[in-house]
Amino acid sequence: MGFPLPIRAKASLAPLARLLVALAAVALTAWAQWQAGSGTPPSGEERLRDALVRAQADQTPEERLVVIDVDEASLRRIGPWPWPRDRLAHMLENLIGPYGASGVGLDIVLPEPADAAGDQRLALLAQFGPLVLPQSFVFDGNAGLQVGRLVGGRRAPLGDAVEARGYVANHAGLAKAAHIGNIGFIPDGDGMLRRLPMQTWYQGRRFPALSLALLECCAKPVKAASGPTGGLASGDGLRRLPYSRAWEAYLVVPAADILEQTVPQEWLSGKLVLVGSSALGLSDRVATPLSPNTSGLLVHAAALTAQLDAREGLAPAPWPGRSIAIAYAILLAALSSYTLSRLSAWVNIALLGGAAVAWLALSWFMVRHDALFAVTGPLFSCLFLLAAGVPLAWQLAQRHSRRLLGTLRQYVADAVVDELLRSNLSDPLAPIRCDVTTLIADMQGYTTHVASLPVEQAAQLTREFLNCLTEPVLACRGTLDKFTGDGLVAFWGAPLPVDDHADQALDAALGIMAAMEQFNAARAARGAAPIRVRIGIESGEAMAGDFGSTARSIYTAVGDSVNVASRLETAARDVPFNVVVGPGTAAKARRHALSQIGQTRLRGRDTDTTLYTLSALAPKGNT
Repeated sequence: MGFPLPIRAKASLAPLARLLVALAAVALTAWAQWQAGSGTPPSGEERLRDALVRAQADQTPEERLVVIDVDEASLRRIGPWPWPRDRLAHMLENLIGPYGASGVGLDIVLPEPADAAGDQRLALLAQFGPLVLPQSFVFDGNAGLQVGRLVGGRRAPLGDAVEARGYVANHAGLAKAAHIGNIGFIPDGDGMLRRLPMQTWYQGRRFPALSLALLECCAKPVKAASGPTGGLASGDGLRRLPYSRAWEAYLVVPAADILEQTVPQEWLSGKLVLVGSSALGLSDRVATPLSPNTSGLLVHAAALTAQLDAREGLAPAPWPGRSIAIAYAILLAALSSYTLSRLSAWVNIALLGGAAVAWLALSWFMVRHDALFAVTGPLFSCLFLLAAGVPLAWQLAQRHSRRLLGTLRQYVADAVVDELLRSNLSDPLAPIRCDVTTLIADMQGYTTHVASLPVEQAAQLTREFLNCLTEPVLACRGTLDKFTGDGLVAFWGAPLPVDDHADQALDAALGIMAAMEQFNAARAARGAAPIRVRIGIESGEAMAGDFGSTARSIYTAVGDSVNVASRLETAARDVPFNVVVGPGTAAKARRHALSQIGQTRLRGRDTDTTLYTLSALAPKGNT
């Protein structure tokens, strides 16, 4: 069977428990940051980030590029797909020629040859014009898939590129194309398209994404962002798309209008153009943070916007998001370890809720500056502190209250304990310097009174006498310091300061004398001799608090005024007054009249001390 821990040993567990909770909260944020950086973000992370991205999507028109859509309306006007290659070549020639587009990226793979004249025109445009042809790499499943003639790319090690397992390319007649861009996707586990492989590695060669190839084709090179920057940030060989523009920001022109040349030339002059289809059955439909059903063509438009922003210095500057998140969690844990031990549960819940809202406000700005940090990290810390820290603080507060009650109820009245609890002091037992009034009472001639009594009767006499002393002290809100065998020590002014502590001690002295009168009357009725009580009272500065050891808690007061009260109680043997009051108490008493009864040289003093007694008791003299 184990032994209970001493009170102070138990109390010492509280800081350790709070420290462990704080460390666990910080560890949660650090874990979330590591998970996000490794490409496996924690649950709920991506959806929360999607919501922030969607809410911030800018609807300002994107004027640097135009999207040409082979949409349902164009198919109805011009004819069903597949269009003759001659018609497709004619549309591309219109874009490069009359409309003056600086570069055109095609998002439609042509794996089979068609009409020879049209294929020839497309081949010449791809070989000599600012036209980027697509080919789609496969990253999972269909290992070894090879459709069409794979062209382009450059010899390079894998590096941070994404390794492909197969491809769907254009037919051999387009193999001399000067610019090739990958249009293959890698959706996340939930089917959402948040990242693009900006560089794909296949059979020893690296192939750029369609947006990068289009910029290279137009002699507008862009340095790919590295690390957790704005634009497109790396992560497991992929780049997160910032989706900084809402879909409404892009100018989408029906392909039929280009064939018929019915749109103004200034719409496309000098701009980058992406050509693809949103028609059902023809385009690839994907889910993105901006929309659950989006044409893949617009995803490439979003990637091109990000690359243009990076080239023009418009991409948000990089922020150390993961470091900021961990620093926020450390600050949150430090503040919580302080507030959890000092404030109520409801206040702590409100503070943690406010901290979560504040973090979301900060994350609102950070998602554009760092693609790798976990938004949910500090939120997990908040939830953990709410789920573990608040109950722990409540439990520690209950233990603290039980310890406080268990200790103080031994010394002070219940009303004082209740007032202490309401004051919500962090450590009301801690020693403090304060102004107190000390009362020391003792039975005169104790040995004589009990010498002839059996042990049981001697014990009964002692209990009855101490009751006469104790009940008036507690009734007058005094703090019971200790019993001294046949007497007691009590004081007023601690643990709660009171202005009239001198008068309260004098009230207790009168109460003791009244109790002793009844006690002696009962003894006289039994034929027993009366018992005299000697009381010394003095006021002054003292140190009051828990001066116990690790094994036992003792609440007491120490100081010169306490010593003087003890000397006054001893001096009462030589004067015909039961209550002897010192000059400190006489100076502070307001409700009681005191009478000077002489002077004496107290032990340890160099000068005489004036003695007083209660005027209400002075006529009685010795009892």
